[in-house]
Amino acid sequence: MRVSSLNKFAALCLAAVLAAGLTRPAFAQLGQVETVARQMILIDADTDTVIFEKNADELMPPSSMSKLMTAFMVFEQLAAGKLRLDDMLPVSEKAWRIQGSKMFVPLGGRVKVEDLLRGVIIQSGNDACVVLAEGVAGTEERFAEMMTDRARALGLKNSTFRNASGWPDPQHLTTARDLAILAKQLIRHFPQYYHFYSEKEFTYGVDQVTRKPITQGNRNPLLYKDIGADGLKTGHTDAAGYGLTASAKRSDRRLILVVNGLKSMNERSRESERLLELGFSQFDNYKLFSAGAVVDEADIWLGDAARIPLIIDRNVTLTLPRQTKNNVKVTVSYDNPIPAPVVKGTPVATLTVAGKDGPLLELPLVAGADVQQLGFTGRISAAVGYLLWGAKKQ
Repeated sequence: MRVSSLNKFAALCLAAVLAAGLTRPAFAQLGQVETVARQMILIDADTDTVIFEKNADELMPPSSMSKLMTAFMVFEQLAAGKLRLDDMLPVSEKAWRIQGSKMFVPLGGRVKVEDLLRGVIIQSGNDACVVLAEGVAGTEERFAEMMTDRARALGLKNSTFRNASGWPDPQHLTTARDLAILAKQLIRHFPQYYHFYSEKEFTYGVDQVTRKPITQGNRNPLLYKDIGADGLKTGHTDAAGYGLTASAKRSDRRLILVVNGLKSMNERSRESERLLELGFSQFDNYKLFSAGAVVDEADIWLGDAARIPLIIDRNVTLTLPRQTKNNVKVTVSYDNPIPAPVVKGTPVATLTVAGKDGPLLELPLVAGADVQQLGFTGRISAAVGYLLWGAKKQ
């Protein structure tokens, strides 16, 4: 068995591979922070690294953050050609009568899908949610069932939706982690519609008293701060407290934050900004390997080549604390020499990351070339030479 160490930079970067989600789909926490939020998670959207979390898998009422799932369902309908932005959907009495935040759709009228989406996203209109749900599924109840089924398929393992708006229901529950996953999926799959989330106001309808157009501002407080925020959705009920699923982008790096259980709009605004700022200022992304990079070389036993490159078969970009110390050991191990024949792409070595408490992670390295076995005479000659002088260096 041969074991070789990688350089210091590799050791620093690979310490966070586990957090980057390369070996499992779940997120692993990278840092620690105190927060007044009841539930919270902050992830790097590119590496899936969890920077901070608190009670991220605790069931909680999502309130109007549920509307992310409602919009996701409608975006899928649009992408599949089953709906168009200029389609007109009818307003039922149920949609018109629903309480809470409203877009003020007209009873018996018809509203464009594009306007309804803005009503959901910008104005947090419960009435717009019901119109869209009934337009897609016939009833809001059926739409909620579809939301739950689709959420589970997306990896939201702990989410159950009972309505389209987030109206309080004891069985209408999700987690901060699920909302972070949903936000990432929405941003990734529907860039053509994501701009709705950064729009700061929307005008729809006429006030029946003043006869003036009704303009409502986006409830996301981070859109009004110069911090790179471009989405997504606030929420509030008495049971849930004040919540926000947010995303911000600086240069090529995007963070996604979910907070819930805050005591006021001001606290939600301040704490969300603080956590995002910590994520951007104290952590950064480092590209260690591109897919196909040579990590090391291995000796070959009785092959038509003396050595073979060991290849990482994936891109490795890692989120790390900027002040990370070199407290891990990174090694490459394999049976030395590797016996021929070897097929290109076959796992032949292991990259291991170990901390002070033992192994953290293992990643496979694959053969970078085909190596044929020598003929009988060649094998005898090579074996004698190897025993006398060791592997040839080419």
